[in-house]
Amino acid sequence: MDTVQDHLDYGLTIVFVGYNPSLRSGETGHHYGHPGNRFWRILHQSGLTPRLYKPSEDGELLKLGYGFTNIVARPTRTAAEITREEYEEGRSLLYDKLAEFRPSYACFVGKGVYTEFSRLSDVPWGLQEHSVVDGVHEFVAPSSSGLVRMPLEEVVGMYTRLHELISE
Repeated sequence: MDTVQDHLDYGLTIVFVGYNPSLRSGETGHHYGHPGNRFWRILHQSGLTPRLYKPSEDGELLKLGYGFTNIVARPTRTAAEITREEYEEGRSLLYDKLAEFRPSYACFVGKGVYTEFSRLSDVPWGLQEHSVVDGVHEFVAPSSSGLVRMPLEEVVGMYTRLHELISE
């Protein structure tokens, strides 16, 4: 199974950072490709995208100023399968990617993604007071996985706040 290609470029408004690709994403080569993942609906309902995109169109979001990467590249069934070594390596690689491309915002799709990256044990939702990568605003949003117990309206509300921030 292949890793899912990053969609990164200079001058991006947001880079969405996930844990790692699902097995389905690994099979298709597209971010947030699992049918139970609500990512694309959340982006549309929050106003971040003008229409509902499909996982196969993930590269098209570069035109909107949005990119994609993960803290770990290896596809797994669940994030629980990621090893400490993979997180260590991924943290370093992610730091380098964000420092090189310098998006305005890095949106961490899941609080656990950000705690792994920042090495902080307790972080609030939303915009972080201090950034790990200088010059990049770091925003923590709920995971879009269908396994998340938070009501969809609350999840969409968090992404709506991100939309408001980038629109200011």
